Amino acid sequence: MAPFKLSDNGISLIEKSEGLRLDVYLDNGKDAIGYGHDLLPGESFPNGITTLQASLLLEHDVTPLLIALEKLCPLANQNQVDALVDFGYNLGLKDLKEMLAHGFGQVPVQMLRWDYNKGVRDAKIEARRQREVNLFNTPMG
Repeated sequence: MAPFKLSDNGISLIEKSEGLRLDVYLDNGKDAIGYGHDLLPGESFPNGITTLQASLLLEHDVTPLLIALEKLCPLANQNQVDALVDFGYNLGLKDLKEMLAHGFGQVPVQMLRWDYNKGVRDAKIEARRQREVNLFNTPMG
């Protein structure tokens, strides 16, 4: 079986959800840049980045999620992988694993429960979860 990859649909979903910022900005108390890339210790972008650099950071950031999903959901189709990567990109691998612990068949129900920001239901996050569920449920072909 070929390694999981993020499709153009998956990339577009993350780009739409995260938005593009070519200069460092504060995202939930963390410095971020590009499509929601959290700056790592020692990373600095005083002159900002290009769109290509933002895309490369995104590709780097989704790799651990794709590797984890190969083990957690080896039979997932491309739409399901794309939806799960978007979820994991937004919330992190730990929360992705916690959501998946309810079982693969429960993903569409469970995803929709993760629509809070600092304990408050957030309409923007709710819309993101709905886009993820819609993609997850879209048959291939």
